[in-house]
Amino acid sequence: MAGIERPGPLYQQVAAAIRQGIANGEFPPGTPLPSEAQLIERYEVSRPTVRNAIAALRSEGLIEVRHGKGSFVKGTPTPPLTIDRSITRSGKTFAPEHTSWEQPHEPTVYRTETTATTGPLLELAEGEALFGVDRVLIHPATGTRALHRVLIPFTTAENTPALTDAPDTAMEEIYAALTAAGHKLTWSETVRARMPQADERSALELPDATPVIHTLRVTHGTDQQPLILEELRASGSQAQLTYRITADSPRTLRN
Repeated sequence: MAGIERPGPLYQQVAAAIRQGIANGEFPPGTPLPSEAQLIERYEVSRPTVRNAIAALRSEGLIEVRHGKGSFVKGTPTPPLTIDRSITRSGKTFAPEHTSWEQPHEPTVYRTETTATTGPLLELAEGEALFGVDRVLIHPATGTRALHRVLIPFTTAENTPALTDAPDTAMEEIYAALTAAGHKLTWSETVRARMPQADERSALELPDATPVIHTLRVTHGTDQQPLILEELRASGSQAQLTYRITADSPRTLRN
């Protein structure tokens, strides 16, 4: 291949060309990239340019450098941890989701307010009072870390005394308390992947260029009223999510 002619810094051009080669299968997972000398000749660039391109691809997690052997294309292994996001119930008892996780610290409980992001999910105006509870979770078998947050509007807590007294109650007990208060619970959840903020990267111990999976789960009560909001954040390379899906009864299905 002759020299590249895309706009932008040369090392980014070389990185883009190699990235495309990885995407189209020219450089399959587990195989070595051409040597520095071969890349210099192939793209008609200098050694520093090639090294900067390799460094950029390494920071993206696309390649790994093996001492004395060169640069190799990374594979896409299955994440070591599958997080079941289904909710199960037997009578008045809800099955806990995080019993297999360890908590290295006590939950942090604080007062906060709805934001432009959390307010609409809870159908509250921005600036409404909330209890916040943050937990750090560690999965002992894999070492995967996760950040769990629950936001409880004061209006929900006032109608559920157990939450006013102890907002850091375990989630299964919160569900039970809301049910005892007369709510028939349903849930909605959204999931997205994004790049982490600095504090998330530190707390989750993420390597460079690793996205986070960010879930937002709303617990709905009577008349689909939002009651609480849960967030779960985990490494996109260490965890994957699984759900159990059931159909609504025929009379509630919509075309």
